[in-house]
Amino acid sequence: MGRSQPPAVVTVPAGLRRGAKRLVALGSAFLLAGALAWGQGPATDSLPPVRVDPAAALRHLNQIILWYRHGTAGMPVIGLPSDMIYQDNAQALGAQAVQLAFQSAQAETRLLAAQQKAGAGASTQEQRRADAKARATAQIAQLQAQIDQLNAQAAKAPEARRAGLVIRRDDCQSQLDLQKALLDAIENMSAFVETNSEITGGLEGAINQLARTLPEVLGPAANPQKSAAAPAAGKTAPDSGGLISEALALYDSMAAAHQISGFMKETSRAIETADRLRAPLQDAMRATIQQSQAWAGQPLSTDSSQAQAGRQALQELTERFKQLTGALLPLSKELIVLNDSRTNAGEWREAIVHESRHALRTVLIRVSGIVLALAAILVLSDVWRRITFRYVVEPRRRRQFLMLRRVVIGFLMVVVLTLGFVSQFSSLATFAGFITAGIAVGLQAVLLSVAAYFFIIGRYGIRVGDRISIAGITGDVVDIGLVRLYLMELAGTGLDLYPTGRIVVFSNAVLFQASTPLFKQIPGTEYAWHEVVVMIAPGGNHKAAEAKLLAAVNAVDSGYRPEIERQHAAVERHIGMQIKVPRPEARVQFTEAGLELLVRYPVMIRKAPEVDEQMTRSILALIESDPELKAAVAGNLGIRSAVKG
Repeated sequence: MGRSQPPAVVTVPAGLRRGAKRLVALGSAFLLAGALAWGQGPATDSLPPVRVDPAAALRHLNQIILWYRHGTAGMPVIGLPSDMIYQDNAQALGAQAVQLAFQSAQAETRLLAAQQKAGAGASTQEQRRADAKARATAQIAQLQAQIDQLNAQAAKAPEARRAGLVIRRDDCQSQLDLQKALLDAIENMSAFVETNSEITGGLEGAINQLARTLPEVLGPAANPQKSAAAPAAGKTAPDSGGLISEALALYDSMAAAHQISGFMKETSRAIETADRLRAPLQDAMRATIQQSQAWAGQPLSTDSSQAQAGRQALQELTERFKQLTGALLPLSKELIVLNDSRTNAGEWREAIVHESRHALRTVLIRVSGIVLALAAILVLSDVWRRITFRYVVEPRRRRQFLMLRRVVIGFLMVVVLTLGFVSQFSSLATFAGFITAGIAVGLQAVLLSVAAYFFIIGRYGIRVGDRISIAGITGDVVDIGLVRLYLMELAGTGLDLYPTGRIVVFSNAVLFQASTPLFKQIPGTEYAWHEVVVMIAPGGNHKAAEAKLLAAVNAVDSGYRPEIERQHAAVERHIGMQIKVPRPEARVQFTEAGLELLVRYPVMIRKAPEVDEQMTRSILALIESDPELKAAVAGNLGIRSAVKG
């Protein structure tokens, strides 16, 4: 019996086995790193094609570019010390995310090219153009060689054969010209297709065009850690002390927090887009790792053909794994960077929200202070008014106190509002100077009227009820405003005045106009001077006429003389000097008409028509009853006002 043969040992090349195990280990490390989350599945013999969507890749790039620009150029800076830190972080993370997104997109273009190459047919337009170009080039070379050969033969051939050779050479030359024209057309078409493919060359051309829009990130001198885009000039925090500045700071803080919240939402959308873009690549990577695990677990074999097929399959798996890793690793890193950017934006927003709470508290405190100050001023105004009505009995004095109250309360309110709303008093002083100059020019008449008001209500000023004459108009004062004076117009013969029913309004500034003098009674006086005028006849006894007329006037005057004397005493006390007591007095004077006798007497202004009528009747009765006086008087009796206006 022969010895039994030992069982055959199946061997697998050590390189193939080690390569499969390294691929499995690399895939396992890739999974353990947390970049991917795949589950185990059964080993498969054939790998599914990698699904690469060019439109999804372009949408991802467009979204990440917009996100980067909003996160660098559009982020707010409200003046906090930490703003520049958060802004630098946002710029660095944004630039890094953009670079990773473009790295992944470029790797996807390689995957797409490999996929298209594997699924492409034997003949394509590009291949046909290349084949046609090669055929035309070969034909041109062959025809050129034939033409050279025919030229050489024609040079040596006898005269009888030379004509045939020349005809054949010309025929070849025509064919050569045709092939050259065909080659030029093919080259022009190839150049056009190549140029057009650079402009609209699918995914790769679009990626290159997008990359050219971000030279500060994807340019040759770009810094991967920090974008070259200069940070926006930050605003300095407003100085405390003014409600306007605090309110503006609060508005800026709220707007900045809202803008950062929008940026965080945009970051979340970018993360979702990257996740969707990564999903098909994860499936392809899962299948690749499962296939490599299947190759690593196969039994050993000594068949060289199987070993060669295994090496080729493992090489394809390794190449596919590298391509998928080139697309997946940047996407996974990009997701980490995007999450870091969202965290950075959230911390920035929290800092701004904290500052806005402080600004809101400051605004509320300042508004409360202004409201309390205004309330205190209004309480003071009410107390002032009550005290004035209680302790000031005289209407004129009461009106002055009330007007002073309005001025003081208005000034205090302006001071409170100015201190509450304005913080920069240095600039306010300059601004107030220009404003004051403009007001002085534009409101010159108003300011002059306000200044005249304080002269009008002075010691010898005007009171409501006074009868004054101004600009040829006589009337009783009905109201005295801060800028205007109101008169009830009076009209008549000069002695008997009556209201016309019209109110005359004058600016207080009329007090400073020399062309419109103002006439008024001395404060406390309500009397005026009237005159009885008669003409003395030639040869008449003027002395007897003077004595008799004066006696008649004194008789009428005695009825209201005590009131006149009382007013006179009040005037002396008011002005602090002695004045002659107003009594009837007679005067004789020459006029163009002759000798004139007049008797001047005081009369109560409010009762002037009644007194003048009584005086007229008394003198007429005296003249009629006294023949001597009647003979001395010539012409008509007249009564007139001693003071015009």
